[in-house]
Amino acid sequence: MGTLVGPVLSAFTTSKDRPLFPSPTASLPSSKPHLTTSRKTHHHEINTSRFGNFLHLKPESKPGCLDSDLPWFNPSDRPCFDVIIIGTGPGGLRLAEQVSQYGIKVCCVDPSPLSFWPNNYGVWVDEFESLGLVECLDKIWPMTCVYIDDHKTKYLDRPYGRVSRKILKTKLLENCVSNSVKFHKAKVWQVKHEEFESTIQCDDGSELKASLIVDASGFSSSFVEYDKPRNYGYQIAHGIFAEVDSHPFDLDKMVLMDWRDSHLGNEPYLRVNNSKLATFLYAMPFDSNLIFLEETSLVSRPVLSYSEIKRRMEARLRHLGIRVRKVIEDEKCLIPMGGPLPRIPQNVMAIGGISGVVHPSTGYMVARTMALAPLVAEAIAECLGSTRMIRGRPLYHKVWNGLWPIERRLSREFCCFGMETLLKLDLVGTRNFFEAFFDLDPYYWHGFLSSRLSLHEFASFSLSLFGHASNSSRLDIMSKCPVPLVRMLGNLALQVI
Repeated sequence: MGTLVGPVLSAFTTSKDRPLFPSPTASLPSSKPHLTTSRKTHHHEINTSRFGNFLHLKPESKPGCLDSDLPWFNPSDRPCFDVIIIGTGPGGLRLAEQVSQYGIKVCCVDPSPLSFWPNNYGVWVDEFESLGLVECLDKIWPMTCVYIDDHKTKYLDRPYGRVSRKILKTKLLENCVSNSVKFHKAKVWQVKHEEFESTIQCDDGSELKASLIVDASGFSSSFVEYDKPRNYGYQIAHGIFAEVDSHPFDLDKMVLMDWRDSHLGNEPYLRVNNSKLATFLYAMPFDSNLIFLEETSLVSRPVLSYSEIKRRMEARLRHLGIRVRKVIEDEKCLIPMGGPLPRIPQNVMAIGGISGVVHPSTGYMVARTMALAPLVAEAIAECLGSTRMIRGRPLYHKVWNGLWPIERRLSREFCCFGMETLLKLDLVGTRNFFEAFFDLDPYYWHGFLSSRLSLHEFASFSLSLFGHASNSSRLDIMSKCPVPLVRMLGNLALQVI
């Protein structure tokens, strides 16, 4: 989509492309969120009933599908494959693309293989560049910013992009078709296992067999097994891609986090709750009248309610003077974070959300899934390549450990500790944490957010973060985090054993 408004509107009104991302240089935004004069404020107040509450506006875009021809599975053919992938989300299609490059017979099963993905995906540009997928970004912001409070703002020299779901899905599908991947339009009801082969039963009565079943159907799947309680934290958000009268944000900066709470000055109930369990604004400005806005709870347990999120967002936009004229799309996002990994190994392989690759402290997943899929594909190819001799338990062990080698499991424990720390911080503690976090050497905060740090680097990261923290933040961490720390150390010991 580049930087032009026309293509942006076209993509959103003809498809379900929405959000999990250079425009003209503009002056830095003021640290004061309320930018209107007293006269404009009065004008805003008398129009509140018309523009102040965006919640009554219905999204104008409708769910859509790609106009593509896929090679469909014919039930009359021999229904046997090397790999069956359940789901055609980013993770499923990326793995199908990568596995099929080895000449392995793959079938993707999904109730609607051509439907547009429903969620908005934001990524760091360098991550997609390293994967050769930068052409799949429809918008790039040269900088990002984080509003710590009304007086402190961090400007981050790391470009951020929004994924064009249409371009990415089209690219992945085309590569799959070129590699002879088959597709079947159905919902999987049941998976049955024998020693060297598994069978899926679909709602259309069909049965397909494969040496390996991969679940890429998302968090709600029941096919992947766990042997520990799934004590997730939850990220919840409400977002809108909207046409507005105006907004106060610079067009060349993506707002990664806005922790300011001055918009709740006249909302005592909301302010008290926000001081205990804070939410922030995530904003992607496309032009002066087109913007994606999302109020987000970074992580909570139990999950914060959608109604609370919406009320806070409404108060924030009213305070910022953002009057929504048209909602092009809306987004309701709920992401389970942290918790245990699935049982390793097991008969069903997993990729995407259900596999544990969601960053436990941030909710990031798409770029990491894109990066890990080739590693899983390589492990599958070593077992099901030209000889096709390694099946059953040795296959399951190989592919699961390709996704989760011991080093990666240990690093994930550090990220889970980060999530448990964030769960215990109030608004002041959260602000102090991120002020210290983004003061770190970029190598560390880049690596943490992108899940690139090794176990040794995580130790250095932790020491550096503690050194950059204020005295009050150190006290906060030491007083609130002994239990999560002990739990992390115990989990690390169990992983090593």
